[in-house]
Amino acid sequence: MVSTPPQQKASVARPVGSPAAPLAAVPVRSATVSLDDCRGHDSEFAELAREAAELNNVEPRALIVRTLLHLPRVARRDGQLRWQQIKTELARCAIELRTDQAKVADLVPHATFKLQELLFVEYDERLAEQIFGHLHYLRSARPGSLNYALVDPRYGQPVSLCSVSPLEWKRVGGQITRQFDVPMSAIWDISRVYSFAVAPPNAISYLLSKVRTAIRHAAPQVELLSTAVDPNLGFTGSSYLAANWHRWMTIKPRPYLYFDRGYMSPRQLRAAFQTTNVAELRATFDTRFEQSQATLLDSMIFCCRTRGETENVPEGLQRRLHR
Repeated sequence: MVSTPPQQKASVARPVGSPAAPLAAVPVRSATVSLDDCRGHDSEFAELAREAAELNNVEPRALIVRTLLHLPRVARRDGQLRWQQIKTELARCAIELRTDQAKVADLVPHATFKLQELLFVEYDERLAEQIFGHLHYLRSARPGSLNYALVDPRYGQPVSLCSVSPLEWKRVGGQITRQFDVPMSAIWDISRVYSFAVAPPNAISYLLSKVRTAIRHAAPQVELLSTAVDPNLGFTGSSYLAANWHRWMTIKPRPYLYFDRGYMSPRQLRAAFQTTNVAELRATFDTRFEQSQATLLDSMIFCCRTRGETENVPEGLQRRLHR
């Protein structure tokens, strides 16, 4: 990381014997920082990430999210990290993201357009898989999804896109069925969302509103859309709220799992190793398999009915699900 030298200031004559001007307080960085402190948009971690993104010519937000996914691997049980650990993970993730970004360079938009100029389309599955597989923090696409995007009117490149899939999370589906009388077969999941740096403000909420209408025609049997928002990655669900979704419940987190220092979801582990059993994986791979130790925040489950208004569930009535 290159530090910027302070600007030189012209010296100002001061009468002999007059008191010196008080020195400005210099902030002192603490030896460690918490995972909580890294999640804020204006955090010192975010500023370091933006500098690393500029040096590596990658998208800042994508780098922030990808690094937040990997910081729990090196955090202590109390969630504290050393700054050198953060810089190491930022550098590693930036190189990885730069490599991934190069693989889909022809799909990365650079021109900027106003929100109303973007076109809403059902997006090609093969191209969506490339974007989600390389640029989304999970680095995977959900097979068999419908994909929708806001594309620029000039080149047809996606600015914001998402995939919609039948809900497979039985714990969430079962609770929705019991509490809201919506059968799991009528619930689809916003399984992936990705927005490029050139996306105008409110692009995701605008996309979600368009998707709600599109699903009513493409899959009329669907009564409800749901999604999981992970605040450990700095997500708040603001785009869903702006699209008139509501948080209906939360779900207790499980530790993040890593193989060869890279995050792997339970789905990815099952596909690669035919198991998600931690003891089996450790016995087989020893130190190549790791599990986060710090306490993580609950995921938030947001929902939206495809027809009519979506009920607002007061926070005190929202269930906390256990995995």
